[in-house]
This record gives sequence, structure tokens and C-alpha cells, in this order.
Amino acid sequence: MNVSSVWHVLKWVLAALAAGFIGQFGRVLAMRLIARRRKKRDTQANNTDGGMTPSPEFLLNQEKVKALVKLEKKCAKAQVKKAKKKAPHGKVTHRKTQEMGLSQSRKERRE
Repeated sequence: MNVSSVWHVLKWVLAALAAGFIGQFGRVLAMRLIARRRKKRDTQANNTDGGMTPSPEFLLNQEKVKALVKLEKKCAKAQVKKAKKKAPHGKVTHRKTQEMGLSQSRKERRE
């Protein structure tokens, strides 16, 4: 191996290292710029909110409503389970649950 071929290989190794260095720090710089832009956008969104934050009473009422809906669903599920145990072979059809008033349409469940 002569000196020119060693120098040629060394140039390519240095070029690869430089590209890796630039790539890594370019990535870090891009991530910082993205984070800065997100932070700026979030602060602007909070400022343009107009101070319309829901009152604590409203939030508490919402939580109560959610809890009541959840409790109703649990009770309905327990009734269906009870009906299944009473039914022969553990089968309860959709029609039977409708007759019991336990079945709800998708629209009713969403409300």
C-alpha cells in the first residue's frame, strides 16, 4: 500500500465521520426547533382561549354524570348476567334482553 491510497481511504473515513457528526447534531437541532415551535403554539393557544375555563361546579357535575352512567351500565350488565343464569343452558337472546328493557340502541348508549 502506498501513501496515496492510505490518504484516499483516510479521506473517506473522515468524510463519513463528519457526515455522522453533522447528522446527529442536525437531528438534535431539529428536535429543539420542533419543541420550541410546539411550546410557542401552546402558549399562543392558551392566550387566545379568552379565559374560558370551565367552573369547578361544572366539572364536578360532569364527573357525577359520568359516574351515574357508569353505575347504570354496571347494573344493567348485572341484570343481564342474572337473567342468563336463570335461563336454560345460560342462553339469553337479544329479544329477551329487549323485553326486560335492558337493551339499548347505539344512539341511546351514546347519550
